[in-house]
Amino acid sequence: MTVVFHKMTGSGNDFVVLDGRTTDRGHWTPERIAQICDRRDGVGGDGLVIVTPIGPDHVRMTYFNSDGSRADMCGNAALCTTRLAARLEMADPSGMTLSTDAGTFRSRCVGDGHQAEINLPDVDIPVEAGIPLVAGERALTLGAVGVPHLVAVVDDVTEVDIDNRGRELRYHLGAGRNGANANFVSRTSRSTGTGGGETSDRSISSATGDGETSLEDADWAIRTYERGVEGETLACGTGTVAAALAVAASGADSLPLRFRSGSGRILAVSATITDGRATDIWLCGEGRLVARGVWLD
Repeated sequence: MTVVFHKMTGSGNDFVVLDGRTTDRGHWTPERIAQICDRRDGVGGDGLVIVTPIGPDHVRMTYFNSDGSRADMCGNAALCTTRLAARLEMADPSGMTLSTDAGTFRSRCVGDGHQAEINLPDVDIPVEAGIPLVAGERALTLGAVGVPHLVAVVDDVTEVDIDNRGRELRYHLGAGRNGANANFVSRTSRSTGTGGGETSDRSISSATGDGETSLEDADWAIRTYERGVEGETLACGTGTVAAALAVAASGADSLPLRFRSGSGRILAVSATITDGRATDIWLCGEGRLVARGVWLD
């Protein structure tokens, strides 16, 4: 069997994306997903996405981790899905409805390059995780943005032992029955630390440009150990949202916030926080088509 695929990247978080009009989800067993996502014997990716039109300007994103497990949501995959749905003329690039296992929300392409924005459902603010801190960690919170996320505020993300500490937190009992992604964040030299959790006059639309924003324009740096991948990924969209909400709710900085991902590209988050709840959440970042080809299964 041959499978036409699109290889896409969202700030280094990469995916094999399939057109749901030409493939059957039932054919994609965990073993087959792991094969196509394999970086040596397959196409290579952090996950598999199937995008399917289900109505006027309405598409369905079905997402699987690279180990074949189903995941409710992936922010960077949603940005890639938005861009590809527009490219394949499944939906209007200026605005579409995107359905996932985590809910249905709005998304749109931004500019003529590779950027997209998604409007995520309202969520509760991450709360203290109750997990003991280790050297270099300042705070550790747990919340759900599509999937569960631990957010550790640290002195310097470059000094974190992601493989060991990330794995420890991902499987910690305090992360819940199925575990959580572990996100580590630290300030950059740009971070103002103005606090308050309120939205400032910094614009999310100018936060990412075409993905080539200077690294000095990032307020915070982030690294993620992602469950289902079971290792560090170069970016995590929903993890970045969870981190932004945790930072803003603590009073350490004000929204919108720009995060430098592990790939060096910028993800931006805006939201309104009121009484422990975040509303009008927007994630802006890259959804770049890298290649199109045929996988010989």
